[in-house]
Amino acid sequence: MDKDRARERIEELRTIIRYHDYLYYVKNQPEITDSEYDKLFAELRSLENQFPDLITSDSPTQRVSGEPQKEFKTRQHTIPMISLDNAFEESDIFDFINRIKRFVKRHIDIDFVVEPKIDGLALELVYENGLLVAGVTRGDGITGEDVTANVKTIKTIPLKLMTDDPPPLLEVRGEVFLSKSAFQMINEQQEEQGKPPFANPRNAAAGSLRQLDPSITAKRPLSAFFYAPGMIRGLNVSTHFEFLQKINSYGLKINPLVKTVKDITEIFNYHRYLSDIRDSLPYEIDGVVIKVNSLELQKELGETARSPRWAIAYKFKPRQAVTKINDIIVSVGRTGTLTPVAIFEPVDIAGVTVSRATLHNQDEVDRLDVRVGDYVVVERAGDVIPEVVKVLKEKRAITSTPFKLPDKCPICGSKAIKYEGEVAIRCTGIDCPAQLKERIKHFCKKDAMDIEGFGDKICDQLVEKKIVKGIEDIFYLTMGDLFKLERMGKKLAENLLNSIEKAKKTEFYRFIYALGIRFVGEVTAKKLAETFKNIDNLINAKEEELKSIPDVGPVVAKSIFTFFSEEKNITAVKKILSAGIVFKENEKVAGFFSGKSVVFTGTLSSMPRGEAKKLVEKQGGIVKSSVTKDLDYLIVGEEPGSKLDVAKGLNIKILSEEEFIKLIKKEEENKVTGRLL
Repeated sequence: MDKDRARERIEELRTIIRYHDYLYYVKNQPEITDSEYDKLFAELRSLENQFPDLITSDSPTQRVSGEPQKEFKTRQHTIPMISLDNAFEESDIFDFINRIKRFVKRHIDIDFVVEPKIDGLALELVYENGLLVAGVTRGDGITGEDVTANVKTIKTIPLKLMTDDPPPLLEVRGEVFLSKSAFQMINEQQEEQGKPPFANPRNAAAGSLRQLDPSITAKRPLSAFFYAPGMIRGLNVSTHFEFLQKINSYGLKINPLVKTVKDITEIFNYHRYLSDIRDSLPYEIDGVVIKVNSLELQKELGETARSPRWAIAYKFKPRQAVTKINDIIVSVGRTGTLTPVAIFEPVDIAGVTVSRATLHNQDEVDRLDVRVGDYVVVERAGDVIPEVVKVLKEKRAITSTPFKLPDKCPICGSKAIKYEGEVAIRCTGIDCPAQLKERIKHFCKKDAMDIEGFGDKICDQLVEKKIVKGIEDIFYLTMGDLFKLERMGKKLAENLLNSIEKAKKTEFYRFIYALGIRFVGEVTAKKLAETFKNIDNLINAKEEELKSIPDVGPVVAKSIFTFFSEEKNITAVKKILSAGIVFKENEKVAGFFSGKSVVFTGTLSSMPRGEAKKLVEKQGGIVKSSVTKDLDYLIVGEEPGSKLDVAKGLNIKILSEEEFIKLIKKEEENKVTGRLL
């Protein structure tokens, strides 16, 4: 395809993709399947890769781009982003409307726009001639943080307005938020990684939007609703509701529950309606925003020093209750994290009976100083998740004692330890039932024991039906065991058993990696295999010996030593080996990358990253994940990340993808020539 035709097709694809983004993210009315969308996106990316000078900042492919920032720059708002006054009682709303009437000093009919008050982070977008040029947080109302790179990762925000006649300038304000399900998912990830959970969805949204690395923000499913103008040029509307409909037609998402009302009775009815349905909404709301609809009247009413006279937030009543903690139990998550859970007298909070709440971790227990027998204030955090927010220490019994998480797993009895730099306390048992599913999936995956066919559904069934009670049981499965699984035919069962048999011949480092020892990835597993040669040496290694290995620090050493200090783990390992595991001899390879360390950055166009990694390892090289001063080569693909700048600063040798491929091919040719000679 020549460049002119490519330019036409690229613009056509961008228009089609923007339209389908609008239908999916704004209207929630998709017209094509995900696979059809993916094909369009892949075609666009391919053409842009062929003609990189045709890439523009508003292309759908450019949502996640840019290097991590050292700090956010600031940007001043053209019009200050002032806060709303709050109302808590019906009498406050009567006062609000009466103040408006007194200020106007004439009899006119006033209608209002009412909308849910989203509990998120205020944001202003700036569009110039239809293109997104800035995203700025509220900050102090005068100056905010420029988070443009992060804003571009939010798929509900268009990079280009959907109109052929955009206003020269459109500043639009809204709220960035996380759905309730996204908030729960992020907190689960935080706890799995040993990090403190976010207190509420608003904090999680703020933390996600204010990441210095846009690629991290991109992994957080942020969304946004828009509800107010900033400075505007070239857009003629007379009411606030008309403004909302106009920006919605441009592709900016507005809340579908926004409506106009004509009097105070309708305002109260709307407030009660939202209060009734708030639990069923997928996002957090904490009240209703009431605005004068007429933009001319808004201008006439103006603002005070801190809030507009034409708008107010009518908040919902707080959702809290006092109850007594009867017990604190310990649950074990799928990654082995021990979590304290408060069990309290059942209590009604806004129509929902709750009787338990997570206390997250020992640090949170200590911060609250919460104990069995305490009377506490419980709140439905984000109106959904029960949370202990305060201990009423004046009602505490003299005999109460502080709560401490155990040093043994309550499920399997293995040691439970806290690693340096983490808040989580984790079970070290290899066969702990609470984390068995995830351990089996890791054990079977391609980079570990490579047992083909053991996908999530089969692994889940093996554990749920108690056919497999430890990873060692995988190698003792029979045809009869597999026939107990749903939709299991003879051919599939035979294939699975063949995969198990094939996996018995493997490399020692793969076996170490497959055990799922915390902090032990493939690179560390190879170091351990090279150093200790066999499993007995590794099992008997002292912590100091482990620390002396390059790239194995004190935290990793402690994790390995603790793992092999657990008798249950040693028993499981030996049972696996007794099934007939044979370790292949590692070939001493003399290739270009032999003994050299390599890091990849960017997207490789000629092959997947995993395949390139194997080519380096095949020549005896070591693939690392981060750039350090002792790195030998950085191999750079398309759209490289910050690793490139770091490598340049450290004077590390940089290879393009083309240079890398040539080196690999040359080594292969040398091998063939050597064999012929």
